[in-house]
Amino acid sequence: MTGASTGIGAASARELARQGFHVLAGVRRARDADALRAPGVEPVILDITQPGHIAELAARVDSQAGALRALVNNAGISVNAPIEALPLDEWRRLFEVNLFGHVAVTQALLPDLLRHRGRVVNISSVGGKIAMATFGPYAGTKFALEAVSDALRRELAPLGVRVVVVEPGGVRTEMGDRGIATTGRLAEAMSPEHRDRYGSLIQAVMALTAAGTTGGSSAEDAARVIAKAVTARKPRTRYTIGRDAALLTRLSRVLPDRMLDRIAAAALRPHYPKTTTS
Repeated sequence: MTGASTGIGAASARELARQGFHVLAGVRRARDADALRAPGVEPVILDITQPGHIAELAARVDSQAGALRALVNNAGISVNAPIEALPLDEWRRLFEVNLFGHVAVTQALLPDLLRHRGRVVNISSVGGKIAMATFGPYAGTKFALEAVSDALRRELAPLGVRVVVVEPGGVRTEMGDRGIATTGRLAEAMSPEHRDRYGSLIQAVMALTAAGTTGGSSAEDAARVIAKAVTARKPRTRYTIGRDAALLTRLSRVLPDRMLDRIAAAALRPHYPKTTTS
């Protein structure tokens, strides 16, 4: 499992260990490894943008006595900003972590997964189905991960490897707080023209995101869904986490774009900063 330092990843590693798996849990720092280490959970230092780390993981999997049952691609970062205002370097960094890193890990471990008829579980997002204003960069990575997952599922099904996508909505984790902090940092670095155009929108999005995270599912709830995606004898191709994700994914399939635009605008409207008149 990648991205197991905190939040959904850490909770999922513990849940899978509780169900009898030996979990190789990818973490970025030694202190995260110390906090996570437990019976059935073996932390490994893993930055999925570093080829050397991925090669070491593949070697560790090859040395494992048992079969590789599943790869859970969970690592990710959240970056929200208007399309016009986000520097291209930030776009590239986001795609390196949220998409290309997952592809690299999957490529490295597929030989073992094919030998043992294992499973790939990709943690996407409700943002892989519908993109709110300022969510373009993050949602772009998740839309892409959904497409890659569809293609991979169709490529591997005849070979005995199942591919499952999990789409969380709001979940109470540190990632949500970090995403809000990153959005604020990027907003402060914007040009005066960009702040004039998008400042109020960004404040509304940050307030809406904070509200959705506070009222969202717990990491433990998310972990149980992910464990089901790993263990179900006949898994669905997609699982959602949270009522918000279930509702939004359904709406995205049946409503026209203009209607979705109006719903998104209505959800943001109460969160815009109040204007004062003198």
